[in-house]
Order: sequence, then structure tokens, then C-alpha cells
Amino acid sequence: MAADFPQSNILIDDVGDRSATVRHKIGIDELRPGGTVSGPVMMAVADCALYVAILGEIGIVPLAVTTNLNISFLRKPAADKDIVAECRLIKCGRSLAVGDVLLYSEGNEEPVAHAVGTYAIPPRNDR
Repeated sequence: MAADFPQSNILIDDVGDRSATVRHKIGIDELRPGGTVSGPVMMAVADCALYVAILGEIGIVPLAVTTNLNISFLRKPAADKDIVAECRLIKCGRSLAVGDVLLYSEGNEEPVAHAVGTYAIPPRNDR
């Protein structure tokens, strides 16, 4: 992450077995009026968790790109806790990968959001 996305505040906690766990430190810049974590921040964390899980499975393929990301916001996240995303890959084929992501406020068992995303994987000759 630091090499390819130095502007990102996302840290990788775990990668492996068709899954990944990432986190985003939450500060004043990630909050929207009302004292909640903004939707775009949570979408970025979900997208990153998918990216990390996929690259953990297929290797570093920088041209793998998001083709779809749907998110449901379930409850208000804590304004003073990291957002943690746990991704599980549902499918990882030659040209498409699909994953399921649950997002949590650190330390809370109830998810704050649920996302499902698809990535396009470039053909092997483009890698």
C-alpha cells in the first residue's frame, strides 16, 4: 500500500486464504457533519480490502480495477475508532473476482456497513 498508494491512510492487518483485513485510522478529516465517518471513506476502505484480498490471491497485478462496488450503510460508525474491513473472496477467476466485505468500528461486533464488489483482472499477457 505504501508503495502504490502513498496518499492512503489504510493499513493492512492480514492477508491470506482468499481474505484480507484492512483498517483506516479515523480523524477529523474523515468525519462528515453529525460526527460520523463519511460514506466515501467507508467505500474506499471496502474497495481497498477487496484489492488486497485479490492481490493476495493472484499476486501483484496493478491493472486489476474495480468494476462494481455496492455498499449498504447499516449503522453509525464511531467517530473515534478505526474502520476495520474484513473481506472474503466469493469468486476469483481468470478475468473477474468478486468479494464480500463487512466494515466495523474497531472493537464493535456489529458491522457498520456491508459491501460487495467486483474487480476486472487483466489477461495474463497484459501482466
